[in-house]
Amino acid sequence: MIDVRALAKSYRVHRRPPGVGAAFRALFHRNVEAVHAVKGISFRIEPGERVGFLGPNGAGKTTTLKMLSGLLHPTGGEATVLGFTPFRREPAYLSQITLVMGQKQQLLWDLPPSETFAINQAVYQIPMAAFRETLAELSALLELGELVQKPTRQLSLGERMKCELCAALLHRPKVLFLDEPTIGLDVSMQATVRAFVKAYNERFGATVLLTSHDMDDVLALCPRVLVIDQGALIYDGPLGELARQLKPEKRIQLRLSEAPAREQVARFGTVVALDGAQVTLQVPQPRLAESVTGLLAALSVVDLTVENAPLEEVMSELFRRAPAPSQPDGAPR
Repeated sequence: MIDVRALAKSYRVHRRPPGVGAAFRALFHRNVEAVHAVKGISFRIEPGERVGFLGPNGAGKTTTLKMLSGLLHPTGGEATVLGFTPFRREPAYLSQITLVMGQKQQLLWDLPPSETFAINQAVYQIPMAAFRETLAELSALLELGELVQKPTRQLSLGERMKCELCAALLHRPKVLFLDEPTIGLDVSMQATVRAFVKAYNERFGATVLLTSHDMDDVLALCPRVLVIDQGALIYDGPLGELARQLKPEKRIQLRLSEAPAREQVARFGTVVALDGAQVTLQVPQPRLAESVTGLLAALSVVDLTVENAPLEEVMSELFRRAPAPSQPDGAPR
């Protein structure tokens, strides 16, 4: 479905110090340097996969999505999506994809979302019967109800995001590029958006490439992740395997009947947090059964859960270990 081979994107950026003198000198001589946003990344995504695309700010995630959706031309390498070359922007290609950016909107501010839906129906030349059927399905999945008749400016952020998703999917795209779709939403609305994306993927077999800084989005939706740092791909594989490689220890979350002394729990593992009767221990995987048995025997345990290390810690460890990527051959200077 998506095939990326040595994809690269560089920009030429003018740099100058502040001040009138520097501005005047820049009229005659401009200091330009190359900024390598994406450095020769390669990956393949099969039909129907849900893949997380992760990395710190400025890593190249949004740039990559824009190249795959046809908004940017790559500097080097190749990419095909659905068999098309994205930057050619062929109508047959654009009618089968969508790009949803959490910080952008396509809804018309002073008109109700239903007007935007009608415009998209005309733009994508969706037959009226198919348009009504899809709109009914999406409205039911997103629980839109009467929201589509209210002016967009009167909708809350979460309500607008639901309508944005509906507008973006009316043409039933086969590939979804989602860039921070839950940014700014409350916990309840984030869960709604995640459930909708998963339901759409399963119902229509759509392929999803998701970028998000909210690790709950990734945990809920993406069995596989691509990790990019400083424009270079540093991991491609199962999310669970990434955690096992970098943070194989387990976290034991305890709630006790009374607050323990630190030495009472420290002998069963490394104390990560101790807040009254709430305790978090870190334990090597081979010692997990021994530690749990000892805790239950020695302390008055009200509740106990065993978890993997938080994904935020796993990602931080990955970025810490990753070597600085080299410049790709042939990159502009």
